[in-house]
Amino acid sequence: MSNRIEGTVKFFNRKKGFGFISGSNGQDYFVHFTAVPRGVFLRDNDRVSFEAVEGDRGLKAENVQLLQKGSERTDIPQTQESSSGRQQRDEEPAEDDSAETQDEESSEEDEEPLEEEEQN
Repeated sequence: MSNRIEGTVKFFNRKKGFGFISGSNGQDYFVHFTAVPRGVFLRDNDRVSFEAVEGDRGLKAENVQLLQKGSERTDIPQTQESSSGRQQRDEEPAEDDSAETQDEESSEEDEEPLEEEEQN
């Protein structure tokens, strides 16, 4: 038996592939990356909906859908958002646009020495 409810991501560790969601009913639910659609990345304070199910080890979230990114929420205190953001950077690899920018910059740097070698 399962029912669909809404909740907030308490934390999600992308390295390990799991985290917890605080349901609107006051219960905490384990969430595994396999319960999230491919290409969707959960972050602290994201608002989600999910199917609440009883797993072998307790409550868990299945068929998780992202409703609102935590960074776009205006209903949470700034101190909570900033402290969780700091925690995310410490625990998770950079998988945002800034990582792509760094890769592009490093590839350009790699090309410059090659051009100098060809001129010599």
